[in-house]
Amino acid sequence: MNDAGLKRMDAWAEVGRARQHESSELHVRGQATYTDDIAELAGTLHAALGLSARAHARIKSIDLAQVAASRGVVAVLTARDIPGLNDCGPIVHDDPILADGLVQYVGQPIFIVVADSHDNARRAARLAEVDYDDLPAILTPQAARAAASYVLPPMRLARGDAAQAFARAPHTVKGELHVGGQEQFYLEGQIAYAIPGEDRGMHVYCSTQHPSEMQHVVAHALGLHSHHVTVECRRMGGGFGGKESQSALWAAAAAIAAVRSGRPVKLRADRDDDMLVTGKRHCFHYEYQVGYDDDGRILAAKVDMVTRAGYSADLSGPVATRAVCHFDNAYYLSDVEIRAACGKTNTQSNTAFRGFGGPQGAIAIEYVLDEIARNLQRDALDVRRLNFYGKTERNVTPFGQEIVDNVLPELVAELEADSDYRARRAAVLEYNRASPVLKKGLALTPLKFGIAFNVSHLNQAGALVHVYVDGSVLVNHGGTEMGQGINTKVMQVVAHELGVDLARVRVTATNTSKVANTSATAASTGADLNGKAAQDAARTIRARLADFAAGLHGGQASEVRFAAGTVFVAGMALPFEELVAKAYLARVQLWSDGFYATPGLHWDPKTMTGRPFSYFAYGAAVSEVVVDTLTGEWKLLRVDALYDAGRSLNPAIDIGQVEGAFIQGMGWLTTEELWWNPAGKLMTHAPSTYKIPAVSDCPEDFRVRLFDNANVEDSIHRSKAVGEPPLLLPFSVFFAIRDAISSVGGHRVNPPLNAPATSEEILKAVAFVEAARA
Repeated sequence: MNDAGLKRMDAWAEVGRARQHESSELHVRGQATYTDDIAELAGTLHAALGLSARAHARIKSIDLAQVAASRGVVAVLTARDIPGLNDCGPIVHDDPILADGLVQYVGQPIFIVVADSHDNARRAARLAEVDYDDLPAILTPQAARAAASYVLPPMRLARGDAAQAFARAPHTVKGELHVGGQEQFYLEGQIAYAIPGEDRGMHVYCSTQHPSEMQHVVAHALGLHSHHVTVECRRMGGGFGGKESQSALWAAAAAIAAVRSGRPVKLRADRDDDMLVTGKRHCFHYEYQVGYDDDGRILAAKVDMVTRAGYSADLSGPVATRAVCHFDNAYYLSDVEIRAACGKTNTQSNTAFRGFGGPQGAIAIEYVLDEIARNLQRDALDVRRLNFYGKTERNVTPFGQEIVDNVLPELVAELEADSDYRARRAAVLEYNRASPVLKKGLALTPLKFGIAFNVSHLNQAGALVHVYVDGSVLVNHGGTEMGQGINTKVMQVVAHELGVDLARVRVTATNTSKVANTSATAASTGADLNGKAAQDAARTIRARLADFAAGLHGGQASEVRFAAGTVFVAGMALPFEELVAKAYLARVQLWSDGFYATPGLHWDPKTMTGRPFSYFAYGAAVSEVVVDTLTGEWKLLRVDALYDAGRSLNPAIDIGQVEGAFIQGMGWLTTEELWWNPAGKLMTHAPSTYKIPAVSDCPEDFRVRLFDNANVEDSIHRSKAVGEPPLLLPFSVFFAIRDAISSVGGHRVNPPLNAPATSEEILKAVAFVEAARA
C-alpha cells in the first residue's frame, strides 16, 4: 500500500462518527421486537393485578369468588400462593409483591388473576369484594416531615461553619420551594412474559433496565437459585429509570403465575394500571437559607429537603444522596449544611427517573441564585458566573471531591456569545416595556453532573465478543437498550477495536445466562461501562490475531494494524476475514469475555464524603419564552444548548439525547403535574389527564451543539455520558418563565413560582407580583 493509502487507513475510525441507531430501520418498519411482540407459545395465559382502593388500610376480608368465576379465569393468586419470598424491594426488603393484610397506597397489588386473555384477566380483576379498615394516610412530603414519617434515616452533609458564615454575611435570603414529581411515561408499558422450563427453570422476557436484579427477585419469589432463572431483554420502548427496580413486580408476578399454572404467562400493564401501580420521580419540598455579599457571592447555605418517597424505600436513599451531592450544581459553596429526608407517604413507592435526584438537588441552588440576582438588580448570568467553581482553587465539592476538569467558564462564554445573550437580554427588556400583557423572559443556566453510580460496587460491567469464521462479529453485553443507542455505541467500539466496518458487527439481546451479575443500565453509565467491557473483550481477540499474523508473516505483533476491514502485517494487507479463517484452522480462540470496573471511586455514607463520581459532564442552555399574563399560557420561542459530551462516540445519537432530555425536563418543570385526591388516589393516571410535552411544545428555533472537549478521565475513547445530565438544561425554561413573570413588577419582586410551572402556577405568581408591586 502506498503512503496515501496508509494515511487513509490511519484516518479510518468507527467511533466518533454519526451513525444511525442500529434498530432504526426496524423501528420505522414496525419490525423491532419488543416483549409484547414475541410470538406466544401454545397455551400462553394472561395475567392482571387486582389493586387496592385505599391509601392505607387493613384488609378485614376479601372475597374473590366472582373473580374466580369470571369468564376465562384459570387461577386467582394471593400472597399465600407465592412459593418463596414476598418481596421485590431492591435495597430494603419492605416492598411486597402482593399486599398481605395491609395496603399502603391506592393501586397496590393484592392478587393476580390468570386467564385465557388479557381482556378477561383485566375485567375479572375488577370484581373482587374487599372490606377495608381504614388507617390514617400521609400523602405529602410536608405531612411526612411533620409526622417524622421516613422510610430511611434522614441524611446530613456539612462543610465549614455555616452558622458563623451566616453571621458574617451582609445579606440573607430564605424561603420555600416545591418541585413536583414526574411520570416516566415510557411508550412501552411494564410487561413480562414468563415461560417455565425443565428442572424448575424459568425464562422471563422482561422490559427492564436491570435484568440481573429481575433474575434475583424472580429466583427469591420462586424459592429457587439464580441459575434456575434466565431474564432476557432485547429492547425497551423507553425506560427513563422507571424500569430499573420497578419492573421487578411485573416479572415476579408473571413468574409466580407461570409456576402455579405450569404454563407460560404474560403480564402486560394497561397505561392506567401502570401509572397507578408504579413509582415516579420524587417530588421535593425545600426550605432554604443562603447568605451572600454585595456582589452576589454565596457565603453560607443551608437547605432542608424532604421527598415524597412513597410507602417503601425502593431507591429513595440513593436518589436523596445524589440530590445532596448535586445541590452545589456549578457553584462553590464554602460553608454549607445540606439535609435530606425520604418522607414515607401512602402513595406509590417513588423510584429512579432520569437524573436520579440530581436535577432535584441542583434546581434549588439555581432558584436561590435567581433570587439573589433580582435582589441585587444584577443579571442572573453574572451572579451565576461569580459563583462558579474555580480551576485550581475553590474547586472542591462539599462532599470532598476535587474538580479537575472544569470547562464551565469556557463553555458558558461560548454559549453566551453564540446565542447573542446580551443583545437578546436588551431586546427582551424593550419588548416588555411596550407590551402590557405578553411578557418575554430569558435565562441562561449551567449544569455540572457527576457520572457514576453513587454505590461503588455497581460501577462494573461485562461483555462477550465472538468473531465467527466468516469475519462477522457478535457482541453481548450487560447493558440494556431503551432507545438511547447503547447498542450502537458498543458496536462502534468493537468495530473500531477490530478494525472492521460497523456492518460486520451485531448485538444480541441482553441475557443473564450470557453476562452475569450486571448492573442496571442507569446513572448515565451504560456506554461508559459496557463500552469499556466490550473494548476489553475485542482487544483480547485482536491481540491473539496480531500474534498469529506476526507468527505467520513475520514482524512484531505490536506493529500489526487493523483498519477498514484490513490487517496490515509485515508490509502485507490481508482482508480481516481471511486472517480470521486461517486463525480458526490454527485453533486460535476467536471469542473472549471482557470486564471493566471504574477505578478510583469511594464513598463514606456516614460522613457523606468521598469521590463518588468518575468525572463531571457540563453544559448550559439559553431559553427565551413569552408568557400571557392574563391566561398563564406560555410558549418557548428559542433554545440554544451547548453540551459537553467529551469526544462523542456518536454525535448524532448524543445530540438526539440532548434534545430529548431537554424536552422531557421541560415537561417535568412546566406541564407534567401529578395530582392525588384527598383519598390518596392518583387522578392523573392517563394521557387524558397527565400532559407530557407534544410536538407543538418544542421550540421552532432549537439549536443544540456539542462542546469541543476531551474527557480528562480515561473513559471509553475519552467520551462523556449523555443520558441524564442534559435533563438539567431546561432549568433555563423554568427561569425564563420566572423572568417573564418578574417583569410584571419591574424585576423588583421575586415571583414565588413552584414547579411544574403550569398556567395556574404562573397566574398565582403573576398575582403575587402585582399585589407586591401595588
